[in-house]
Amino acid sequence: MDIIERTVAFVQHTLSGAESGHDWWHILRVWNNTKLILQTEQADPLICELAALLHDIADSKFHNGDESIGPRIAGEFLRKEGVDAAIIEHVQQIILNMSFKASLGEITFDSPELRVVRDADRLDAIGAIGIARAFNYGGFKNREIYNPTIPVEQNMSKEAYKNTTAPTINHFYEKLLLLQDKMHTETAKRIAAQRHQYMEGFLQQFYAEWDGLA
Repeated sequence: MDIIERTVAFVQHTLSGAESGHDWWHILRVWNNTKLILQTEQADPLICELAALLHDIADSKFHNGDESIGPRIAGEFLRKEGVDAAIIEHVQQIILNMSFKASLGEITFDSPELRVVRDADRLDAIGAIGIARAFNYGGFKNREIYNPTIPVEQNMSKEAYKNTTAPTINHFYEKLLLLQDKMHTETAKRIAAQRHQYMEGFLQQFYAEWDGLA
């Protein structure tokens, strides 16, 4: 069994019973997106695949906002597996810097591998899957679906984004609809355009139904 197979087994075990927007199936989709993007991008496949598999091994939003726990657990696993220290450090930096909220703070790291895996993860946050994940997480946090009296927050700080309790529909404007323009790779840009359009159509239908017009 090679390192990728062992990592798959570790992630499947660790995320057993996880919230379904951040479970093994999310990891699998991001991993598949990563491999798709790697067909046209120059980046280290091993680093990209390890980061894709381990990026949500301990998401900070489920650990009291602790952004260090994910990279730490990933590093402990990879060291136990005898992975080269430079690869481990790179994977940890990707995990620490790939989230949307990380982009709202000071940018301290960049690499072709980060761009590949970050795009792969962001693709899973938009389109039909993105809509399903947004409402699943909103329900998990007991948030309102929509409340027209609660305005959308524009240009949120990292801290404000981490602490928001706004309805799920607001999340579309505060994150999901912004992701198309934040893609780096050409493959992700192409896929994101179609998924973005799908979300816009969903919102049009949502508001029409909300107002009793459809």
